[in-house]
This record gives sequence, structure tokens and C-alpha cells, in this order.
Amino acid sequence: MSAARSRLGYRWHLRRLMAEAEMYATTDLTPLLAERGVKLSAAQVYLLVIVPPERLSLPTLVPLRDILRFTPADLSEAVEEKQAQRATGTEPV
Repeated sequence: MSAARSRLGYRWHLRRLMAEAEMYATTDLTPLLAERGVKLSAAQVYLLVIVPPERLSLPTLVPLRDILRFTPADLSEAVEEKQAQRATGTEPV
């Protein structure tokens, strides 16, 4: 028997923010970041846009905010994620 347990996760909105700025290719972002001192490869920028990162440094966040004109609250959204948990007959610690 399984019980549902939730944890806090997040949705990553960098791709949407790029679209709102009429940037549709991740390669559009690479030179703009480089102009602001952030040297990332095209592959790294692609992953930053497509895959929600576990952490993001301020030296990367600040130029992104300058380029796309967003607040940190616009970049991600907290969501509850359901996790399956096996029933053991005991309460989780």
C-alpha cells in the first residue's frame, strides 16, 4: 500500500521570460551574457533555459535579470510535488 506525500518543488520560467522578450533561441542569450561577463557555452545556456537548475549563482542571475528585465519571483514558482511513499506502519521521522 502506498501513501502520497508532498514536498515543495518549483517550476522554472526562464524559457517563458525569454519568449516574452522575443528571444526564441537559447543561442540569442549566449552573447548577451558574455557582454556582461558571464562566459557560458551554448550547451550550458541551453541547459540553463531548458532544465531547472538546482542552484544559480548571483553572477549569472544578475545579468539574466538585466537582459530579460524580470524579478526573482518571475523566474520560478513554488509548487507542491506528490511523492509515493510505501506504507510501513510507522510515521516518518
